[in-house]
Amino acid sequence: MGDDRAVTDSVHGRPTMKDVAAAAGVALKTVSRVVNEEPGVNPATAERVLSAIERLGYRRNESARVLRRGRTASIGLVIEDVADPFYSGISRAVEDVALRHGSLVLSGSSGEEPRRERELVLTFCSRRVDGLIIVPAGTDHGYLRPELDAGIPAVFADRPGGLDLDTVICDNNGGAHTGVTHLIRHGHRRVAFLGDSASIFTAAERLYGYRRAVEDAGLPVDESLVAMGPPERAGPALTRMFAGDDPPTAVFTGNGRITVAVLRTGHRLAMVGFDDFELADLLVPGVTVVAQDPARLGRAAAELLFRRIMGGPGAAERIELPTRLIPRGSGELRP
Repeated sequence: MGDDRAVTDSVHGRPTMKDVAAAAGVALKTVSRVVNEEPGVNPATAERVLSAIERLGYRRNESARVLRRGRTASIGLVIEDVADPFYSGISRAVEDVALRHGSLVLSGSSGEEPRRERELVLTFCSRRVDGLIIVPAGTDHGYLRPELDAGIPAVFADRPGGLDLDTVICDNNGGAHTGVTHLIRHGHRRVAFLGDSASIFTAAERLYGYRRAVEDAGLPVDESLVAMGPPERAGPALTRMFAGDDPPTAVFTGNGRITVAVLRTGHRLAMVGFDDFELADLLVPGVTVVAQDPARLGRAAAELLFRRIMGGPGAAERIELPTRLIPRGSGELRP
């Protein structure tokens, strides 16, 4: 026992397997077998090694272990904004899948800036991640080719990118069509559309769904009722529409942040928003939404990525997830 205490007292910094071997009075290979749960160690000896590990606070060097297998047990995730509830839902789902595969997630926000997206991706690659999940901020992904050629798989999430890679998206077009049609069926003929920047794939797809719904109902598309831009411009845009000679009686909002911006204006009109958001059901009236499932999207992207990391063959896949309409009151108001 005195020798064991002497070994413990002599350890400075992070303990190693050599320290454990000395404390347990066994060979280094014996410690390695116990740590890696390999057979061939006497139970009493294994218990002595485990006891030494506990006393010294030894932790296995996971980085060295996975590197010996040719992997780093980490993946890179680039999203638009980690503070956005939609993207935080994706991030959490990716983490859950990664954890099941014994991997960590390195993540960062692009802020819709292609240059920052590229910098984040290449930084993750320099850290030798095993794969990438990217919410594209642009359409030029030529910078990815050397990484793909080096064997790093990548999946685009929420939007397609500029290369033919695995992609997981939601039915933005169909979801918007459903939401706008819902308003029209409740008697509205003047339905405004407030969307994010037109350069963003999801915003453009939702605008297309809006136009299809209006045209399918035999109504003219009035461009004065369409406004695209960052969420902070949504409120002023709606106020300008109300100042016109023939204001809208309903509005379809292109994402959760725009929905909240409209609510803050104080204008109360029939509304359906794309994306559910916290407390939407507690407002009076409750906010009718076209809901995506960010967790399902994140899981699908991560599971697809890990299948590729494990060597899964096949051509690039495109998975389109459905949306669902949740009526709560605001979308059922009549003119």
